[in-house]
Amino acid sequence: MMNINELKKYLPQRYPFLLVDRILELVPGEKVVGIKNVTVNEPFFNGHFPDDPVMPGVLLIEAMTQTAGVLGFVSENKSPAEGYNYLLVGADKARFKRPVTPGDQLVMHARLVTRKRNVLKFSCEAYVEDQLVASVETLVAEQKVDV
Repeated sequence: MMNINELKKYLPQRYPFLLVDRILELVPGEKVVGIKNVTVNEPFFNGHFPDDPVMPGVLLIEAMTQTAGVLGFVSENKSPAEGYNYLLVGADKARFKRPVTPGDQLVMHARLVTRKRNVLKFSCEAYVEDQLVASVETLVAEQKVDV
């Protein structure tokens, strides 16, 4: 549904911190499904861990939150180009079920739970081959910036 060039309209992150490759499904105000192809040449694998590469849990949370951010921007009809940004302000109930390693394809699901003022709450899950690998509830705050 949304390739990398379209994604860049909704996510201000860029290499090496853009952690979503494609959006497969998006229902504004409800849910989004995105993917991240995990490759051995990711810069974090040089140090985490050189002989047994594992994607850091904090980056799994970031990838799920970026996927949720696309849902937020589309649902709110806003974009970074218009001076809006989402900042991660909370991560609750984070769980990691198994390591994510090079060659895995993360399929990330995010559901919009609530919106209060300028804070959005999402329920997120990441899967590899239909196996749950991580989950988290994230809070993002909308920030208006000068463009």
